[in-house]
Amino acid sequence: MLFTSIDFQKSGKQQGFMQVPYSHNLGGWANVMIPITTVASGSGPTVLILGGNHGDEYQGQIAAMKLARELTPEMVTGRIILIPSLNFPAARAATRLSPLDGMNMNRAFPGEPEGNVTSQVAYFLTTVLFPLSDVVIDIHSGGRSMEFLPCAHMHLVSNLEQRHRMLAAMLAWNTDFGFLYADIAGSGLLPVEAENQGKLVVTTELGGGECIPASVHRIAQSGLRNVLIHVGALRGQVQTRESLGQAPTILTQALNREDYLLAPESGIFEVCLELGEHAQKGDIVGHIHHLERPDRQPETIVAQTSGYLVTMRAPCLTQQGDCVAVIAQQVSLDEVRNA
Repeated sequence: MLFTSIDFQKSGKQQGFMQVPYSHNLGGWANVMIPITTVASGSGPTVLILGGNHGDEYQGQIAAMKLARELTPEMVTGRIILIPSLNFPAARAATRLSPLDGMNMNRAFPGEPEGNVTSQVAYFLTTVLFPLSDVVIDIHSGGRSMEFLPCAHMHLVSNLEQRHRMLAAMLAWNTDFGFLYADIAGSGLLPVEAENQGKLVVTTELGGGECIPASVHRIAQSGLRNVLIHVGALRGQVQTRESLGQAPTILTQALNREDYLLAPESGIFEVCLELGEHAQKGDIVGHIHHLERPDRQPETIVAQTSGYLVTMRAPCLTQQGDCVAVIAQQVSLDEVRNA
C-alpha cells in the first residue's frame, strides 16, 4: 500500500516521495518513487496541484516543478501540495498510460488500496489528498495525441455555488479561451472524483505535442500562480484580463457527442481549419486520406455543429475511432452560471 513520510499537518516546506510497492524482474522490494512537495504557513485554503496525470503532458509538470522549487512558507497563506508528475512511470516513458500496468490515471478513480500502482495512487488521492484539499488543480495538455488552443476548462457541475467558484477560478488562468467539456470516453476521471467531494476544481488543456512553445509555458506558469493568488493560497495581486489589457475570455462548450468528431476510417488526417477558427455546421474540418489506396477519394470530416475548432489530432496517422477535432459553441457567462 502507498506510503509517504510527508506530514501534511506540519508547517514549513517538505520535499519527499509517495512510495508505491512494485516488484519487477530485477527488484523484489522495489518502490515507485513519486516526488511530492508541501509548503504550509498560517491559515488559508489547501490547494493540491497535479501535473503529469498523463505522462506525455509536460507543460504542467514543468510549471509545478518550478513552483515546488521556488515557493517558501513566507509566500504561502494556507497549504500548497504539489505533485509535478502524478503518473510518474508514464512521465519517464513519455507515454499517456502507465507502462507498468497499462492504466490511464484519469480513468482510475476512486482506485483500490491494494491494486496496481496507478490504482493505489488514485486511491490515495481519493481518500487522503482530496479530503485534505479545498482546491484541486489538474493541469493537462493534449500530449502527443491532440493539439489544443491553450485554455483553462471545467465541467458544468450541478451544484451552482461550486460551479460559480470553479468558473471564477478557471477565468483566473487568463487564457484566451475557456472550455466546458463532456466525458465521452469513459468514467473514473480525477476531476470528477474531486468534484463529487465538493472541491473547487480547475483543469486545463494547454496546447499539446512534444514541441512546446515558450508562449504556452508562460501561460501554464503565470496562470497557475494567478489562480493560487485568486483562491487565497499565495500572496500577491490578482491579475485580470482587463488589467492585462486583453479582451474577455471567450467561453466555449462541447457538451454533446456530435461536437467530438471521430475518424470513420483509418488513414492520414489533414486538418482544413486553423485552431481557434470558427466553423459553420456542414463546413469541412478535414480529410482522412487512405494510405493504402491513394486512388480513393479521402473521407471528409464535416462539422456537425457551428463553433470554434478548439482541438485537433496532432499525429497525422489516424486510427478508426480516434478523435480528430472538437467543435465548441460560444456561450455567455450567464449561460454558464445558470445552465
